[in-house]
Amino acid sequence: MVHFFSKRAETKTKDIPKEDYDELMKLFKRCDVNNDGKLSWEEVKAGFRRLQSRFPLYRTHRAFQMADENHDGFINVNDELDKLVTYALECYPGKIKLRLI
Repeated sequence: MVHFFSKRAETKTKDIPKEDYDELMKLFKRCDVNNDGKLSWEEVKAGFRRLQSRFPLYRTHRAFQMADENHDGFINVNDELDKLVTYALECYPGKIKLRLI
């Protein structure tokens, strides 16, 4: 089977602007509307919509490939959110503040 979309190499934390990282952490934590400590598919998609993504469905699909390590259909805020935020920063390098206006 051929996979057209392979997982990206993880970005090193030192390359990530701290203010952008913190801003995205807050954004996705706010997307957990039922406060269960897990982000569902719709909650992650809402986060990408808030980032004004042109392709929120695609971004959500890729985010789950990157961050949902245990494949339970949720991104755990305590364990897996870092990978989601890293993926989002790879998608929008240096543009987080502009997207959240």
